[in-house]
Amino acid sequence: MITVVGVRFKKAGKIYYFDPNENDINVGDDVIVETARGLEFGKVVIDRREISEDNIVPPLKKVIRIATEEDRIKNDDNKSREKGAFDICLKKIAEHNLPMKLIDVEYTFDNSKIIFYFVADGRIDFRELVKDLASIFRTRIELRQIGVRDESKMIGGLGPCGRPMCCASYLGEFEPVSIKMAK
Repeated sequence: MITVVGVRFKKAGKIYYFDPNENDINVGDDVIVETARGLEFGKVVIDRREISEDNIVPPLKKVIRIATEEDRIKNDDNKSREKGAFDICLKKIAEHNLPMKLIDVEYTFDNSKIIFYFVADGRIDFRELVKDLASIFRTRIELRQIGVRDESKMIGGLGPCGRPMCCASYLGEFEPVSIKMAK
């Protein structure tokens, strides 16, 4: 059995498990964790618990520390910079006349990379767009194509029942929908 805590990076995002290390962590704490993308800022949503090693995708990364006030300020600064990056990318998409819809922008916590999420019907050659964005922001640029269900999850909204969309409020992962289910 391994001791873990559940951390979420976005409001309705997937929950990832991390080794709490020797930190005294509680639900609701902001933490800095080690991920494949580098250091990330997240919120603890599942308290310390023991789970079997079979339920963990190795390697189990560690919680580096509980977020300091400096970390919170940096995270807020990244969020405000994302809005500016979104507007700039929209202009560049229009300049290059690309058939894509920009959905979201995300700075990594250490500002080593900017990820632009978009929806498009097919494959798009956006090499020139990436070059333009890299020259403006002077950092690594990643453009990630997402599906329409992921778009709904990121944007949110109300479903046909009048309540907040399930995918934006509590669904962690999407199950395939068959034609029979859709009918």
